[in-house]
Amino acid sequence: MKQSIQFKHKVKNAMNFLGVFFLVILASCAPNSTPDTTWDNVDEEGAFIVHRRQSPIGEETYTIKSNDDGVIVKSLQGENERGRITGVEAELRMTKDLVPTYYSSRRLTNKDTTNIFKMEISDDNMVSIWEKHFDVVTVKAPDAYFPLHSNIPAAMEMMLYHYCFKNDLKSGVSTLPRGEVSITHKGQDVVEIKGKKITLDRYVVEGINWGGRTVWLDESKNLIALVKANTQIREMIRKGYEEALPVFIAGNVTEQMDALSTYTKNLKKEQATITALVGGDIVDGFSEETKKNMTLLIENGKIKSIGKSTEIEIPEGADVIDVKGKTLIPGLWDMHAHSNQVQWAPAYLAGGVTTIRDNGNELEFATAFRDAIANDGALGPDIILAGMTDGPGAKGNGVVRATSPEQAKEVVAMYHKNGYKQIKVYTSIAPDILKILADEAHKVGMTVTGHVPALVNNANDAVESGMDMLSHSTRILAVLFPDKKISELGANYMAENEITDAQINNAIAFFLKHGTVLDPTLGLSMIRTMPRGEKMKTIEPDAERMAYELFEGKLFRSGVSEARAKKAKENVIKSLEVIGKFFKAGVPVVAGTDNFAPGFGLFLEIEIYQKYGGLTPLEAIRTATIIPAEAMGMGNETGTLEVGKEADIAILDKNPLIDISNIRTVTAVITNGNYYESEPLWIAADFKPTRD
Repeated sequence: MKQSIQFKHKVKNAMNFLGVFFLVILASCAPNSTPDTTWDNVDEEGAFIVHRRQSPIGEETYTIKSNDDGVIVKSLQGENERGRITGVEAELRMTKDLVPTYYSSRRLTNKDTTNIFKMEISDDNMVSIWEKHFDVVTVKAPDAYFPLHSNIPAAMEMMLYHYCFKNDLKSGVSTLPRGEVSITHKGQDVVEIKGKKITLDRYVVEGINWGGRTVWLDESKNLIALVKANTQIREMIRKGYEEALPVFIAGNVTEQMDALSTYTKNLKKEQATITALVGGDIVDGFSEETKKNMTLLIENGKIKSIGKSTEIEIPEGADVIDVKGKTLIPGLWDMHAHSNQVQWAPAYLAGGVTTIRDNGNELEFATAFRDAIANDGALGPDIILAGMTDGPGAKGNGVVRATSPEQAKEVVAMYHKNGYKQIKVYTSIAPDILKILADEAHKVGMTVTGHVPALVNNANDAVESGMDMLSHSTRILAVLFPDKKISELGANYMAENEITDAQINNAIAFFLKHGTVLDPTLGLSMIRTMPRGEKMKTIEPDAERMAYELFEGKLFRSGVSEARAKKAKENVIKSLEVIGKFFKAGVPVVAGTDNFAPGFGLFLEIEIYQKYGGLTPLEAIRTATIIPAEAMGMGNETGTLEVGKEADIAILDKNPLIDISNIRTVTAVITNGNYYESEPLWIAADFKPTRD
């Protein structure tokens, strides 16, 4: 029987929000031979509490009703995420056999996000898929499949599990617009709810977000909780089960570490005591000179000797790696990471990143991830932790809050006890609390980084209150206007104001006096200048190599109008020019991506420092090598290729001193005494291994 559904796009006013996100799906499969009455006369309602980094930020309510035509699921999700109020209204229609016949998901925001996904099936059973604004893909409709996107509402995701278990599709069900979902049973957890013990089945589900999500179902296969990531950790907990949140957090950590163990087992090989990299060119990180035809010896993870290949004697039994024609540079640092799942580990290494500073994460996962690499030899970059801390209210970020002097002291003690190197302050911290956080951190040898809080007027006051490092150019460059509050400056204040030499020189003197380290994250700012309807690859050439589920949220940005894009780009370029002058004057500037994409985001950051900031290629590379190493007190251990330092090395096909875009040609990496080729790492992380 022919089945077809026509997608129609409408924009209409809803809850004073604008924006539409429609997804229409048709699926067909043979019904069961025996009538199933499970879904007759269903009239159910429920709710899930939405958490971001363990802090409740909203609620999704849903209803499931059945009639003679089938089952109808409706959900409405509302969030107040750091003061940004959004909603999602969704509807799923299914047959009594749970075959999806219609699915629409409408995003309610205060912006015109336009259509981001639609699908229709032609008479010859070919399915055409429009993804967010751009690509049209036409394929033969599978026999059975399910509508899916990475931010699918919890109620619709629950129906996916009912569908899969009913049809015994746990090992894989095709999804649109691509791929398939697999469901693996991992164990059981007992939770105590209002004094009653309840046993839940724990699963890892792959194919929805990048990597896996951890999911708990009850004995009727109803969704009770899920923990997912991609670029930020979120928890969806069925209302009434909130007290079991620690169990769900711990279960997700267990499954993440299990996945990391699998990566390590599959990709990490036994290493020789001595490794010889023979015949390559070396960019050591402190000299503009490229040393040709060199041999570098590594013993027990440290650089033992560097010299001309004709002069270095290779010890017997050494593992010899031919790197002729390649260029060796120090392993890269990402100083503004949010590595919320273990898939970042192989992806970072594939891009030559050997150290990251995680600038805000859930403590349980972050410490387990760091320790697995540092103590247990798991695959991944070295991880330095900065502990997210915010103030009260709906605009606060995460579950760790410092709202009183006592809480501020407790927060510092907690993070210090767990081996954190920094406190990261966020925007809702009060001025008096910032001072206490900084004083307490400095007492125990920690430093303070993060946002200039909204109540702390400007960057000058934040630094004088004890902040050692500042994040994001929009907050950093407020130092040029010490008599104004950041909130008074506007979104594109650099483009809209004349910046004098006196302003720049005063700012330089201020930062040098205080030894302030700057983390501008301007690559991400450049991404945000993308005009509506334009593809991400016009700014980030490797965007289409991302893992699809990551790519779905990053590649398909709604963009901004041409006029706003032009003004925003002017603002970013002017910001880069000033940051470049700060750098030239000796103010430490470090490269960070703020969670855009592992590897690629860092390449972009380095490139634009050279292209717009006036840095030489070597200077741009130093923002991601020795400068962050020194900023974190590790300059004597790593950051350059020198005898006695750790062998943190990226191996490139082409020399980045000739063309900074050659930073993208990483083919192998060495860290913690282990040699990895990039392509298997990219593939393991579900990235495309090479550029077209």
